Amino acid sequence: MASLLAPPRRFLRPSIWPLLLVPVLLPFGRSSELGTLACVIGLLVLVARSGWQGLHRWPSTSLLMVLLSAYVGAALFSAPDALVPAKSWSTVASLLRYLPLGLYACLVLRDEGRLRVVYLVVAVLVGVWTFAAWLQMLTGWNMRGATTGVYLTGMFGDDLKFGPTLAVLSPFALWAVRGRWGWRGLLLAFVLLLGPVLLAGARSAWLCYALVALVFAWREAASLRRFAVLCGVGLILLALAGGVAWKTSARFDARVHRTLALFQGSEHGLDTALTGRLDIWRTTVRMIAAHPFNGVGVRGFRYAYPSYAPADDHFVMIEPCGPGQGACHPHQLVLEVLAGTGVLGLLLWLAASAWAIRAWRQVCEGARRQAFPVTVALAAMLFPLNTHLAFYSAWWGLLFAWLLALWCAALYAEAKNGDAVA
Repeated sequence: MASLLAPPRRFLRPSIWPLLLVPVLLPFGRSSELGTLACVIGLLVLVARSGWQGLHRWPSTSLLMVLLSAYVGAALFSAPDALVPAKSWSTVASLLRYLPLGLYACLVLRDEGRLRVVYLVVAVLVGVWTFAAWLQMLTGWNMRGATTGVYLTGMFGDDLKFGPTLAVLSPFALWAVRGRWGWRGLLLAFVLLLGPVLLAGARSAWLCYALVALVFAWREAASLRRFAVLCGVGLILLALAGGVAWKTSARFDARVHRTLALFQGSEHGLDTALTGRLDIWRTTVRMIAAHPFNGVGVRGFRYAYPSYAPADDHFVMIEPCGPGQGACHPHQLVLEVLAGTGVLGLLLWLAASAWAIRAWRQVCEGARRQAFPVTVALAAMLFPLNTHLAFYSAWWGLLFAWLLALWCAALYAEAKNGDAVA
């Protein structure tokens, strides 16, 4: 931990900049794709210098290609008989951009010094986003000039992905603060992040952040008794923060009341608590039953939805994604994979997960410790018992692929300053 937080000897070498563009530009929507383009150009430069033969030397690139093959392969196998072939095939083609992005990350982050720089920059970004969110909470304005309204979005403008993104990337900030200021700093950082996560209003973000907090508490505790004490402290802080938010934020109050409908013991209460997602999931199950092998085609869910939903379905009537369409995606990872890519796609995802766990178990303890922040981020992002953004969408898919590439690089980054690639 100490070595990872030591000031890097050469801060922000130019070879790292393309990778950093992706998280830096996340608040500005699709502009984060400029980072992908920069990585593609960077990979071509590296290949022009040393040739393609260097790509297979590193276990990180091999691991990345296996995992991306499952991710892209699931989409590829769904495309031939997709309900909307043009959409599915264009999605498959767009997913190929993640390969040069990931390869570039693995080649550039071959030593822990550069990995440390990426971690710290992401931690600083999370800090800036948190500051912007607190500014919005206290003044009603954020750094992009948007009024507060009912959503807390900070630097993300009107983008409601702020809460889930902040929760998923929070391990980088918590890790950096813990290494610099110890457990007191970790506790303060947890509280500062808790406010924006709660008031952003996304309950998926609440669960993500709770999972992150539990992992850090377990890491700090080193014993079951201390873990129980830390969980108790966390619950007290959560209750205090939730109480303040409940009295000061109309949106948080509405979210809490909607969530409490879960305990009414009725189907209507459950559907209210899930914001109508129960209807989406029922329709998704019918869609899966009709296309069990390779699904309706990746990103074809919204087009297939009206054919499997009741005529009075809320999402069919309001057409949230466009004329003739229904709900945009299933809001749940397993259902998204099954509906879009079928059982075949789910098997590929499960095989990739098993391969990733095997790789994580095979590396040494130091490597696992080195990859800790990004491992927690991916685990929180992929936790199946939650609602999710669409993993095959352009924005969330890019963040997922970026974290995956960073994780593969982190597992095999060497504890020395390897400057050969740049």
